[in-house]
Amino acid sequence: MTRPARSVALAAVAIALLSALFFTCTYVLNRAAANAGGHWAWTAALRYLITLPIMLAVMPWQGGMKPVWRAIRAHPGPWLLWSGVGFVLFYVLLSYAAASGPSWLIAGTFQLTVIAGMLCAPFLYSDARARIPLPALAAGVVVVAGVLLMQVGHSGGRLDRAAWIALVAVAISAIAYPLGNRGLLLHLERAGIELNATQRVFGMTLASQPLWWAIALSAWSTTGAPPAGQVWLAAGVALGAGVIATVLFFQATGMVRNDPTALAAAEAMQAAEILFATLIGALWLGEAWPHGRALWGAALVITGIVAFSIVAARAAAGDRHATQELRSDRGA
Repeated sequence: MTRPARSVALAAVAIALLSALFFTCTYVLNRAAANAGGHWAWTAALRYLITLPIMLAVMPWQGGMKPVWRAIRAHPGPWLLWSGVGFVLFYVLLSYAAASGPSWLIAGTFQLTVIAGMLCAPFLYSDARARIPLPALAAGVVVVAGVLLMQVGHSGGRLDRAAWIALVAVAISAIAYPLGNRGLLLHLERAGIELNATQRVFGMTLASQPLWWAIALSAWSTTGAPPAGQVWLAAGVALGAGVIATVLFFQATGMVRNDPTALAAAEAMQAAEILFATLIGALWLGEAWPHGRALWGAALVITGIVAFSIVAARAAAGDRHATQELRSDRGA
């Protein structure tokens, strides 16, 4: 690797690491809202209700709103379907699970999303993308084993009913996110519509608004207005994870999209979310550090993420559609 290429690779990895820090806002701030008694439905709805005006301010510098609006008007069905899966189902379940355990446990369990996109492929595609590579599947098995070990370690060796419900909620959330994003990408590909990453996020945020308003009205009728603290925490997630982290991650992977080694390194930085969630959760929220089997499980998850990133990046590097799909599996 030449010196300029090495510098670009190092910069991409640093930006990806910074994006992981901002993605961690989701787990830590949602946990803080749950600890303060905030209702999960408000936590979910507020993020995307606040994200929309933030993105409206950003769009003039990110390709504009008109192409997105034309795409939604031309095919409203796919936008409503995939935003409902990839944004609403994903975040409702992740918000619900926030009260079930410390930030590091939710962050670690959500890393199932790194393999969920791969497992969804046979149901979405009819071409070569439907094949599941065995090395990637092996790395995915390591991630799953690590998640189960974390859960069992945290619960003292036995998962009760509440723990199982939370585990299933996060697991479905981890599947819904890449499924919704990949489903929309496939629709745009078939319709011959070109939108950049920020435009797609804006479009899904816009298309999901009716469902978010319905959830907000339901929360209002159940618990009344959200406390000011919960609104500010949701705004932090909207800005930190929904905008800053996403832009940084796409910037990082875009810089090295043709370099499989550097792309794998940038992708692997998402494993740092577990470390950041552990550190911030312990220092700010007073959460217990993972220990025993939970600690070994976290180590397995990180190992599996790194291995999966290497395999997936080698396959995607230089292929625009494959890189887009790989990117769409990331985020929280």
